[in-house]
Amino acid sequence: MDFLPKIKIETAVPDNVKDAAVAAIIKAAKTGKIGDGKIFVSSLEEVIRIRTEEKGDTAV
Repeated sequence: MDFLPKIKIETAVPDNVKDAAVAAIIKAAKTGKIGDGKIFVSSLEEVIRIRTEEKGDTAV
């Protein structure tokens, strides 16, 4: 059985740009062939920037 090489990309974006980010990933990654991948969308409970201790959208 031959496996296709894979990469994993993780990104965190504010809710108001989520749809645009998903659309951009699809546009860049879609070839129409097996192995194009999947997009998993999930919520983050909390985001904290360590350096400044900012929280929420400003930390993203």
